[in-house]
Amino acid sequence: MITLGVEEEYLLVDPDTALPVPWADDVRRAAGVASLAEDGEVQNELLQSQIEVATPVCMRMDEVGGHLLRLRHAVASAAEERGCRLLASAAAPVRGPAPVPVTPTPRYRKMEGEARQLVDEQLISGMHVHVAVPDPETGVAVLNRIRVWLPTLLAMSVNSPLWDGRDTGFASWRTIVFGRWPVSGPPPHFHGYSDYEERVESLISSGVIADRGQLYWQARLSDRYPTVEIRCLDVQLRADDAVMLAGVVRALVEVAIADEKAGVASPVCPPELLQAANWHAARHGLDGSLLDPAGRRRSSGDVLCMLLRHLAPALEDSGDQREVSSLVHRLLREGTPADRQRRALAEGGMPGLRRLLLGTPAG
Repeated sequence: MITLGVEEEYLLVDPDTALPVPWADDVRRAAGVASLAEDGEVQNELLQSQIEVATPVCMRMDEVGGHLLRLRHAVASAAEERGCRLLASAAAPVRGPAPVPVTPTPRYRKMEGEARQLVDEQLISGMHVHVAVPDPETGVAVLNRIRVWLPTLLAMSVNSPLWDGRDTGFASWRTIVFGRWPVSGPPPHFHGYSDYEERVESLISSGVIADRGQLYWQARLSDRYPTVEIRCLDVQLRADDAVMLAGVVRALVEVAIADEKAGVASPVCPPELLQAANWHAARHGLDGSLLDPAGRRRSSGDVLCMLLRHLAPALEDSGDQREVSSLVHRLLREGTPADRQRRALAEGGMPGLRRLLLGTPAG
């Protein structure tokens, strides 16, 4: 089986108000010396109210789940020790009057100077899945083949409907916030690895982005690992939903590699239609319809069934078919994390929402 790893970003918030607090250094230090967290697994992010965890390289889905639970518990315990809470929502539901300070590194300071408002509003949290590929050429072929499924993945993961204390009307407001950076959204189609490199170098040479870290495409080649990195996902309320999404992503990569070796034609979707599908997924989640990989409007349930059929060979080979299918069907029955946030707000107001978001961080 192909190896994978998962990164999750969280916000640190006040337990009574859910307002972001700039205590990431304290929490990271506390989590870093705890018996539950190993060196390098807990990192700072752009803003001082953000913290990121990264699993080791994993082979099986139960490994992914075990590490995510371990790391969530470690960081949540460290946060409580400091007097704050871990928030596994993909956007801060409320914000204070003053911006959260930037983590004081040269790179982040430079970003702040160049795009102050965007940095101030970067109170968002994603989930990134790294899946191993044998070489960069294969990695680019994988990007070309999975890009048409990124809106579906986004719709399954939506977990950021609220901003400034009110419903935005979007199921993933994180996607809209992130989409304002110069290189973002679904990646383009590339004519091989050399084309990928030439276009990346052109973007950096333009001076509009400073480095490869600012390639905020929803899927890209990792600059640190021999992997493709899928970045379109909102962070999840529950760890088992994160495991489901990781299993789906790995299976997508496995099918893409098999299809590339077999000479199956790469799927084609015009960039404007793919961008529209991505916006639609961020707006609605699984509530109603999605655009399928060919850009045709279908019910969300039909598109998820298409996805499971597409992934069936890889899920069967890895032994993940039963678990992933069960969790996908639960998602269809119970709704997305964005749906759960909206229900909590409707039934209990902001106190009810805080109970949902802060009550069970390891969920």
